[in-house]
Amino acid sequence: QVQLVESGGGLVQAGGSLRLSCAASGRRFTSYAMGWFRQAPGKERGFVATITSSGTSTYYADSVKGRFTISRANAKNTVYLQMNNLKPEDTAVYYCAADRSYWRTHVELHEYDYWGQGTQVTVSS
Repeated sequence: QVQLVESGGGLVQAGGSLRLSCAASGRRFTSYAMGWFRQAPGKERGFVATITSSGTSTYYADSVKGRFTISRANAKNTVYLQMNNLKPEDTAVYYCAADRSYWRTHVELHEYDYWGQGTQVTVSS
């Protein structure tokens, strides 16, 4: 079992930046690949970014490529999502998730085993 707690969300103007954090507890953090997903009002939850357990491989949704960066600090049991040049369409609840296939960069929700409660990001125009 892994418990995930997101933080760092908030209200920011378009063009601004935020850094989300996801702290993990429970089983060994390096046993999991980690992902970020988001859900806007009235829309389905969708993939944002993922990183393997070692941090050597990452993958991004086209909509955030070049603006968002996923990273992890295994010594701190934490994964981050640095979000730059934010746009109003980035407004959503952001969730982190853990995938037991630690060597993979999965993009589908059903591939992930544990989820956090989410943190709200609102980008004003």
